[in-house]
Amino acid sequence: MSQHALNIEFPEYADKILLLKQQDEEFARMANEYHKLDHQIAGLESRNMPISDEDFEQLKMLRLQLKDRIYRRLLNGQG
Repeated sequence: MSQHALNIEFPEYADKILLLKQQDEEFARMANEYHKLDHQIAGLESRNMPISDEDFEQLKMLRLQLKDRIYRRLLNGQG
């Protein structure tokens, strides 16, 4: 499990994350995209894969932006 998994990032919203993944197609898509991106970043970090610092920072920025969108949905979404 990666250090930035949604249930770790937002433990107080664990039930709501599960509910929204089941009931909200857009939320499920964002959560899946976040998971894939986080897994990619964790893999690059653990294997010291050759990637430029700029590209790596871009991936981390995309993850942060997606995390912010997910958080806003958790605050405002149904569930």
